[in-house]
Amino acid sequence: MSLPGHVRIVEVGPRDGLQNEPASLSVALKCQLIEQLVSTGIRHIETGSFVSPKWVPQMADTEQVMHQLQRTSGVIYSVLTPNLKGFERALSCQPSEIAVFAAASEEFSARNINCSITESLERFNPLIEKAKVQKLRVRGYISCTVGCPYTGDITPQQVAWVAQQLNEMGCDEISLGDTIGVGNPLACKRMLAAVAHYVPLSQLAVHFHDTYGQALANIYAMLEEGIATVDTAIAGLGGCPYAQGASGNVATEDVVYLLNGLGIQSKIDLSQLTVVSHWICQQLNRPNQSKVARALHPQRKKP
Repeated sequence: MSLPGHVRIVEVGPRDGLQNEPASLSVALKCQLIEQLVSTGIRHIETGSFVSPKWVPQMADTEQVMHQLQRTSGVIYSVLTPNLKGFERALSCQPSEIAVFAAASEEFSARNINCSITESLERFNPLIEKAKVQKLRVRGYISCTVGCPYTGDITPQQVAWVAQQLNEMGCDEISLGDTIGVGNPLACKRMLAAVAHYVPLSQLAVHFHDTYGQALANIYAMLEEGIATVDTAIAGLGGCPYAQGASGNVATEDVVYLLNGLGIQSKIDLSQLTVVSHWICQQLNRPNQSKVARALHPQRKKP
Protein backbone atom coordinates (compact mmCIF):
# COMPACT_ATOMS: atom_id res chain seq x y z
CA MET A 1 0.00 0.00 0.00
CA SER A 2 1.26 3.50 -0.82
CA LEU A 3 2.04 5.97 1.95
CA PRO A 4 -0.74 8.36 3.02
CA GLY A 5 -0.66 11.91 1.64
CA HIS A 6 -1.54 13.46 5.00
CA VAL A 7 -1.00 12.31 8.58
CA ARG A 8 -2.84 13.72 11.57
CA ILE A 9 -0.68 14.15 14.66
CA VAL A 10 -2.37 13.68 18.04
CA GLU A 11 -0.22 15.55 20.55
CA VAL A 12 -0.25 13.71 23.88
CA GLY A 13 2.49 15.64 25.67
CA PRO A 14 0.21 17.73 27.93
CA ARG A 15 -1.39 14.54 29.29
CA ASP A 16 0.49 11.34 28.63
CA GLY A 17 3.76 13.24 28.70
CA LEU A 18 3.34 15.42 31.77
CA GLN A 19 1.66 12.75 33.89
CA ASN A 20 4.92 10.85 34.17
CA GLU A 21 7.22 13.82 34.68
CA PRO A 22 8.46 14.24 38.27
CA ALA A 23 8.04 18.01 38.09
CA SER A 24 4.51 19.42 38.02
CA LEU A 25 3.70 22.51 35.96
CA SER A 26 1.38 25.29 37.03
CA VAL A 27 -2.00 25.69 35.37
CA ALA A 28 -0.72 28.77 33.56
CA LEU A 29 2.28 26.91 32.12
CA LYS A 30 0.13 23.98 31.04
CA CYS A 31 -2.19 26.36 29.22
CA GLN A 32 0.79 28.08 27.63
CA LEU A 33 2.17 24.73 26.47
CA ILE A 34 -1.12 23.75 24.85
CA GLU A 35 -1.58 27.15 23.21
CA GLN A 36 2.01 27.10 21.89
CA LEU A 37 1.45 23.62 20.44
CA VAL A 38 -1.66 24.87 18.66
CA SER A 39 0.39 27.74 17.22
CA THR A 40 2.63 25.18 15.46
CA GLY A 41 -0.33 23.82 13.51
CA ILE A 42 -1.29 20.87 15.72
CA ARG A 43 -5.06 20.35 15.71
CA HIS A 44 -5.63 17.46 18.11
CA ILE A 45 -4.28 17.66 21.67
CA GLU A 46 -4.68 15.61 24.85
CA THR A 47 -5.11 18.35 27.44
CA GLY A 48 -5.45 16.28 30.62
CA SER A 49 -7.34 13.54 32.40
CA PHE A 50 -10.00 13.13 35.06
CA VAL A 51 -8.38 10.26 36.89
CA SER A 52 -7.96 10.09 40.65
CA PRO A 53 -5.38 12.68 41.81
CA LYS A 54 -4.24 10.03 44.28
CA TRP A 55 -2.86 7.98 41.40
CA VAL A 56 -1.88 10.73 38.97
CA PRO A 57 -1.34 13.96 40.93
CA GLN A 58 0.12 15.73 37.89
CA MET A 59 -3.37 15.74 36.33
CA ALA A 60 -5.27 17.00 39.40
CA ASP A 61 -5.72 20.46 37.86
CA THR A 62 -7.14 19.40 34.47
CA GLU A 63 -10.44 21.12 35.25
CA GLN A 64 -8.71 24.46 35.82
CA VAL A 65 -6.59 24.02 32.70
CA MET A 66 -9.64 23.38 30.56
CA HIS A 67 -11.44 26.44 31.97
CA GLN A 68 -8.49 28.80 31.59
CA LEU A 69 -7.32 27.58 28.18
CA GLN A 70 -7.59 30.03 25.28
CA ARG A 71 -9.13 27.72 22.70
CA THR A 72 -8.74 27.86 18.94
CA SER A 73 -11.58 26.94 16.60
CA GLY A 74 -11.06 23.67 14.78
CA VAL A 75 -8.79 22.15 17.44
CA ILE A 76 -9.83 18.95 19.21
CA TYR A 77 -9.17 19.25 22.96
CA SER A 78 -9.32 15.74 24.40
CA VAL A 79 -9.51 14.53 28.02
CA LEU A 80 -9.29 11.05 29.52
CA THR A 81 -12.30 9.90 31.53
CA PRO A 82 -11.83 6.48 33.20
CA ASN A 83 -15.34 6.23 34.63
CA LEU A 84 -18.72 7.98 34.86
CA LYS A 85 -17.56 10.18 37.73
CA GLY A 86 -14.66 11.43 35.64
CA PHE A 87 -16.93 11.88 32.66
CA GLU A 88 -19.37 14.04 34.63
CA ARG A 89 -16.50 16.23 35.84
CA ALA A 90 -15.21 16.53 32.28
CA LEU A 91 -18.56 17.68 30.91
CA SER A 92 -18.38 20.96 32.82
CA CYS A 93 -15.18 21.77 30.89
CA GLN A 94 -16.75 21.28 27.46
CA PRO A 95 -14.07 19.03 25.91
CA SER A 96 -14.12 18.29 22.18
CA GLU A 97 -13.49 14.63 22.84
CA ILE A 98 -13.38 12.18 25.71
CA ALA A 99 -11.12 9.17 25.83
CA VAL A 100 -11.30 5.80 27.56
CA PHE A 101 -8.39 3.44 28.08
CA ALA A 102 -8.29 -0.33 28.13
CA ALA A 103 -5.42 -2.80 27.96
CA ALA A 104 -4.71 -5.90 25.94
CA SER A 105 -3.07 -7.48 29.00
CA GLU A 106 -5.09 -8.74 31.95
CA GLU A 107 -2.22 -8.21 34.38
CA PHE A 108 -1.58 -4.67 33.16
CA SER A 109 -5.29 -3.86 33.40
CA ALA A 110 -5.38 -5.13 36.97
CA ARG A 111 -2.36 -3.08 38.03
CA ASN A 112 -3.25 0.03 36.03
CA ILE A 113 -6.99 0.44 36.62
CA ASN A 114 -7.65 -2.28 39.24
CA CYS A 115 -10.02 -4.40 37.17
CA SER A 116 -10.11 -7.02 34.44
CA ILE A 117 -10.30 -6.12 30.75
CA THR A 118 -13.96 -7.18 30.63
CA GLU A 119 -14.79 -5.13 33.71
CA SER A 120 -13.08 -2.08 32.24
CA LEU A 121 -15.12 -2.40 29.05
CA GLU A 122 -18.33 -2.72 31.07
CA ARG A 123 -17.46 0.57 32.81
CA PHE A 124 -17.00 2.31 29.48
CA ASN A 125 -20.32 1.30 27.92
CA PRO A 126 -22.61 3.75 29.80
CA LEU A 127 -19.92 6.43 29.58
CA ILE A 128 -19.71 6.14 25.79
CA GLU A 129 -23.49 6.14 25.51
CA LYS A 130 -23.67 9.41 27.47
CA ALA A 131 -20.90 10.91 25.36
CA LYS A 132 -22.85 10.10 22.21
CA VAL A 133 -25.93 11.82 23.65
CA GLN A 134 -23.73 14.89 24.20
CA LYS A 135 -22.43 14.52 20.60
CA LEU A 136 -18.87 14.16 21.83
CA ARG A 137 -16.15 12.31 19.94
CA VAL A 138 -14.91 9.21 21.76
CA ARG A 139 -11.36 7.91 21.51
CA GLY A 140 -10.39 4.50 22.82
CA TYR A 141 -6.86 3.61 23.87
CA ILE A 142 -5.49 0.09 24.07
CA SER A 143 -2.29 -0.34 26.10
CA CYS A 144 0.26 -3.15 25.73
CA THR A 145 -0.68 -4.07 22.17
CA VAL A 146 2.67 -5.76 21.55
CA GLY A 147 4.05 -6.59 24.97
CA CYS A 148 3.27 -6.33 28.68
CA PRO A 149 5.81 -5.48 31.41
CA TYR A 150 4.37 -8.26 33.58
CA THR A 151 3.43 -11.10 31.23
CA GLY A 152 5.56 -10.59 28.14
CA ASP A 153 4.27 -10.95 24.57
CA ILE A 154 0.66 -10.17 23.73
CA THR A 155 -1.07 -12.05 20.92
CA PRO A 156 -2.49 -10.01 18.02
CA GLN A 157 -5.82 -11.81 18.51
CA GLN A 158 -6.13 -10.45 22.07
CA VAL A 159 -5.58 -6.89 20.83
CA ALA A 160 -8.08 -7.43 18.03
CA TRP A 161 -10.74 -8.62 20.48
CA VAL A 162 -10.39 -5.53 22.67
CA ALA A 163 -10.43 -3.26 19.60
CA GLN A 164 -13.56 -4.98 18.33
CA GLN A 165 -15.34 -4.36 21.65
CA LEU A 166 -14.39 -0.67 21.71
CA ASN A 167 -15.45 -0.26 18.10
CA GLU A 168 -18.82 -1.88 18.70
CA MET A 169 -19.37 0.37 21.73
CA GLY A 170 -19.06 3.40 19.50
CA CYS A 171 -15.47 4.65 19.71
CA ASP A 172 -14.81 6.99 16.79
CA GLU A 173 -11.10 6.21 16.89
CA ILE A 174 -8.93 3.58 18.55
CA SER A 175 -5.28 4.21 19.39
CA LEU A 176 -3.04 1.14 19.52
CA GLY A 177 -0.29 1.65 22.09
CA ASP A 178 3.06 -0.05 22.48
CA THR A 179 3.22 1.06 26.10
CA ILE A 180 6.67 -0.29 26.94
CA GLY A 181 8.22 0.18 23.50
CA VAL A 182 9.15 -3.46 22.85
CA GLY A 183 7.56 -3.62 19.41
CA ASN A 184 9.33 -4.01 16.10
CA PRO A 185 7.94 -3.42 12.60
CA LEU A 186 7.04 -7.06 11.96
CA ALA A 187 5.28 -7.53 15.32
CA CYS A 188 3.41 -4.28 14.84
CA LYS A 189 2.29 -5.20 11.34
CA ARG A 190 0.98 -8.54 12.58
CA MET A 191 -0.90 -6.81 15.37
CA LEU A 192 -2.38 -4.23 13.01
CA ALA A 193 -3.44 -6.89 10.51
CA ALA A 194 -5.41 -8.68 13.23
CA VAL A 195 -7.11 -5.48 14.40
CA ALA A 196 -7.94 -4.38 10.86
CA HIS A 197 -10.23 -7.39 10.48
CA TYR A 198 -12.61 -5.68 12.93
CA VAL A 199 -11.86 -1.94 12.75
CA PRO A 200 -11.32 0.11 9.56
CA LEU A 201 -7.83 1.54 9.17
CA SER A 202 -9.34 5.03 8.94
CA GLN A 203 -10.48 4.68 12.57
CA LEU A 204 -7.12 3.51 13.90
CA ALA A 205 -4.16 5.42 15.31
CA VAL A 206 -0.80 4.25 16.65
CA HIS A 207 0.94 5.27 19.87
CA PHE A 208 4.57 4.21 20.24
CA HIS A 209 7.05 4.59 23.06
CA ASP A 210 10.72 4.62 22.18
CA THR A 211 12.22 2.43 24.91
CA TYR A 212 14.20 0.29 22.46
CA GLY A 213 14.62 2.99 19.79
CA GLN A 214 12.08 1.36 17.47
CA ALA A 215 9.30 3.97 17.49
CA LEU A 216 10.12 5.68 14.17
CA ALA A 217 10.69 2.36 12.43
CA ASN A 218 7.35 1.12 13.75
CA ILE A 219 5.57 4.28 12.65
CA TYR A 220 7.00 3.97 9.15
CA ALA A 221 5.83 0.36 9.03
CA MET A 222 2.33 1.49 10.06
CA LEU A 223 2.32 4.23 7.40
CA GLU A 224 3.10 1.54 4.83
CA GLU A 225 -0.02 -0.31 5.98
CA GLY A 226 -2.26 2.75 5.62
CA ILE A 227 -2.30 4.26 9.12
CA ALA A 228 -2.71 8.05 8.91
CA THR A 229 -3.02 9.09 12.58
CA VAL A 230 -0.03 9.04 14.93
CA ASP A 231 0.18 9.94 18.63
CA THR A 232 3.32 11.85 19.62
CA ALA A 233 4.62 13.93 22.55
CA ILE A 234 6.58 17.17 22.33
CA ALA A 235 10.24 16.61 23.29
CA GLY A 236 9.50 12.91 23.86
CA LEU A 237 7.91 13.68 27.23
CA GLY A 238 6.52 11.01 29.52
CA GLY A 239 6.58 7.28 29.72
CA CYS A 240 4.39 4.92 31.65
CA PRO A 241 4.19 5.05 35.46
CA TYR A 242 3.12 1.38 35.54
CA ALA A 243 5.83 0.05 33.24
CA GLN A 244 9.28 0.00 34.78
CA GLY A 245 11.98 1.30 32.47
CA ALA A 246 9.58 2.56 29.80
CA SER A 247 10.98 5.71 28.25
CA GLY A 248 8.98 8.55 26.80
CA ASN A 249 6.64 8.73 23.86
CA VAL A 250 8.09 9.20 20.42
CA ALA A 251 8.91 12.89 19.99
CA THR A 252 6.55 14.98 17.88
CA GLU A 253 9.50 16.75 16.25
CA ASP A 254 11.10 13.48 15.16
CA VAL A 255 7.87 12.24 13.59
CA VAL A 256 7.22 15.54 11.78
CA TYR A 257 10.78 15.44 10.43
CA LEU A 258 10.13 11.90 9.16
CA LEU A 259 6.85 12.94 7.54
CA ASN A 260 8.48 15.95 5.88
CA GLY A 261 11.20 13.71 4.46
CA LEU A 262 8.59 11.33 3.05
CA GLY A 263 6.64 14.18 1.45
CA ILE A 264 3.67 13.56 3.76
CA GLN A 265 1.71 16.63 4.86
CA SER A 266 1.06 17.30 8.55
CA LYS A 267 0.55 21.09 8.41
CA ILE A 268 2.88 21.46 11.40
CA ASP A 269 5.72 24.02 11.48
CA LEU A 270 8.79 22.03 12.51
CA SER A 271 10.87 25.11 13.26
CA GLN A 272 8.28 26.52 15.65
CA LEU A 273 7.78 23.07 17.15
CA THR A 274 11.45 22.87 18.17
CA VAL A 275 11.15 26.27 19.86
CA VAL A 276 8.26 24.98 21.98
CA SER A 277 10.17 21.76 22.60
CA HIS A 278 13.20 23.49 24.14
CA TRP A 279 10.99 25.87 26.09
CA ILE A 280 9.00 23.09 27.80
CA CYS A 281 12.20 21.21 28.66
CA GLN A 282 13.50 24.36 30.34
CA GLN A 283 10.30 24.59 32.39
CA LEU A 284 10.65 20.96 33.47
CA ASN A 285 14.42 21.18 33.95
CA ARG A 286 14.96 18.04 31.93
CA PRO A 287 16.96 17.09 28.82
CA ASN A 288 15.22 17.10 25.48
CA GLN A 289 14.55 13.55 24.22
CA SER A 290 13.94 14.65 20.62
CA LYS A 291 16.95 14.03 18.39
CA VAL A 292 15.60 16.51 15.84
CA ALA A 293 15.09 19.22 18.45
CA ARG A 294 18.64 18.70 19.73
CA ALA A 295 20.01 18.88 16.19
CA LEU A 296 18.14 22.13 15.54
CA HIS A 297 18.98 23.60 18.96
CA PRO A 298 21.31 26.37 17.65
CA GLN A 299 18.41 27.79 15.61
CA ARG A 300 16.02 28.10 18.53
CA LYS A 301 14.21 31.28 19.42
CA LYS A 302 12.27 32.16 22.53
CA PRO A 303 8.50 31.47 22.27
